[in-house]
Amino acid sequence: MQSIELSYVIAPRRSGRAMVRNPLMTLLQAVRDHGSISAAARAVGLSYRHVWGELKRWEETLGHPLVVSEQGQRAHLSEFGDKLLWAERQAQARLAPQIEALHAELERAFAVAFDPRTHVLSLQASHDDALALLRTQAASERLQLDIQFTGSVDAIRALNQGRCVMAGFHTLERPPRGSLAQRTYQPLLKPGQHKLIGFARRTQGLIVATGNPLALRTLGDVVQRRARYVNRAIGTGTRLLFDELLADATLSPDAVEGHDRVEPSHAAVAHAVASGEAEAGLGLESAARAAGLGFVPLVAERYHLACLKDALKQPAIKALITVLRGAQWQHLLGTLPGYESVASGEVQSLSALLPWWTFKDRKPAA
Repeated sequence: MQSIELSYVIAPRRSGRAMVRNPLMTLLQAVRDHGSISAAARAVGLSYRHVWGELKRWEETLGHPLVVSEQGQRAHLSEFGDKLLWAERQAQARLAPQIEALHAELERAFAVAFDPRTHVLSLQASHDDALALLRTQAASERLQLDIQFTGSVDAIRALNQGRCVMAGFHTLERPPRGSLAQRTYQPLLKPGQHKLIGFARRTQGLIVATGNPLALRTLGDVVQRRARYVNRAIGTGTRLLFDELLADATLSPDAVEGHDRVEPSHAAVAHAVASGEAEAGLGLESAARAAGLGFVPLVAERYHLACLKDALKQPAIKALITVLRGAQWQHLLGTLPGYESVASGEVQSLSALLPWWTFKDRKPAA
């Protein structure tokens, strides 16, 4: 059984119906129409030697003859060749609407690359509802955010390895010295090399069933009442926050029922609670409200957008800063439960927001 692989060509605009084209089918159709390999070659603008070689290569690959050519007679397709053309026409006819839609979507996507007024910014980030909202707003202002949601730690590593231009991660508003957040993020970030762009303040807390039937107010309540908990994966900012809150409350992870069960996003945590598979999980207020669930606020966080200092000169980041500082974006952010605009679009140093570094005063030169 042969497999089908799809490809596309970037070429000057042509009139005619969009099709998923295959070079072999073009050659077979030319042989059928013109009755000889030489005439088929002229029709498709290729040499006889090339067309003959391609047909023989395909016959060897497919294990069947494609063209029957006898001396003194017109060349014609073999039965297998006829069946291939028939199958291709059937598929094209059945899939025409989907092919047209795929063609249009590819053209729309690639139009961005040829539009000098539009910018694209690659961003790896911890999952966040406001980022999804920002992507829509930015697109309306000719900035395409290519967002890959991942854990906070992985996002910063991707930034440092050059796999993205910006990383999104979150911490407590003033994460204390000696905290798990410091031990995790400080080795990945370097003052003078990295800069932070203000994005938002958001609320994290316990996502619980409507009405909070277990009357959960703290992680201690989750442990004491043996509430079934759903966690986030190691490497995510929310898992880091959860582990920090456990340590602050001198609670053992083993005491949390469901500690090892993980979900990939805030929405997935909310779904687990809504479906009755869990009774609590740490997550965003916006995710809880969207699922019609109860929410118990625990902490306020700052969501940071990090980039390398040199990247601030890039047009895409300049465009992002303009969007973040705009009144329209700040109004939209305020409509999302648990979010508020704080220093949105402001470029700040690491030490201004994360008080983990100590700089000794330099003595003036003699």
